[in-house]
Amino acid sequence: MNFTAITWDPSLGIELGFFTIRYYSLMFVLAFGVGLALMKRIYIKDGIELDKLDKLFMYTIIATILGARLGHVFFYDWPYFKDHLGEILLPVKFNPFRFTGFAGLASHGAAIGIITALYFYSKNILKKPLLFVLDRVGIVVALAGFFIRIGNLMNSEIIGKPTGSDYGIVFAKLGEDFPRHPTQLYEAFGYLIIFVCLWFLYWKTNKKEQLGYLFGFFFATLWSVRFIIEFWKEAQIETRGDWDLNTGQLLSIPLIAIGCYFMFRKKN
Repeated sequence: MNFTAITWDPSLGIELGFFTIRYYSLMFVLAFGVGLALMKRIYIKDGIELDKLDKLFMYTIIATILGARLGHVFFYDWPYFKDHLGEILLPVKFNPFRFTGFAGLASHGAAIGIITALYFYSKNILKKPLLFVLDRVGIVVALAGFFIRIGNLMNSEIIGKPTGSDYGIVFAKLGEDFPRHPTQLYEAFGYLIIFVCLWFLYWKTNKKEQLGYLFGFFFATLWSVRFIIEFWKEAQIETRGDWDLNTGQLLSIPLIAIGCYFMFRKKN
């Protein structure tokens, strides 16, 4: 089969004359906006007061951004940030001074941040078990992952390895003239399939009554997708480990195990 590589050189965003809406930021807004609409349907189905949904939205936004940022700092780029502590929570670089936005965000850190925030939300606001909340939030987080990876594609970041053929995407913005694996698309559509499966399990089966099952399915499948696609992705930092696994894969293994535990644990 013959392929023709696609040259990828999109604009930074939608130009409004006085302001540019960056595609990555737009994908973040879509992720939270669509997620909020879907969670509203879930809360109505479960008979939960909708005024508690606003607090869930706030908890999740703050936890996602803060967790993802700190995850990038400590998991991927601590050698730099330990000497530039002021840049950790500010969207700027100081030497020389320039606005950068939060270019470094890590999904593993976001996962830790969201679970931590939802613990306090479930205890103080919803008054239900943490796993009840995680079962439902995991559904929309999987879809959010789809939007975020499309945003990464628009930014020509988190790129794949060279294909060594005429198949793939040429990232012209990076000054390249050879095709790479479109790993952003691999991962995005993997997350979209997981969302569809979770949505089906919630609405069409009784799995939502098995506390922790949907969360376990979400963790086991999402991090498995991440683990597999890392083989075609350029590592964000140097490969390490006895099995030639990169940091993203090493961080995914315990999360896959946690997911499997909640899926297959015996009920009391």
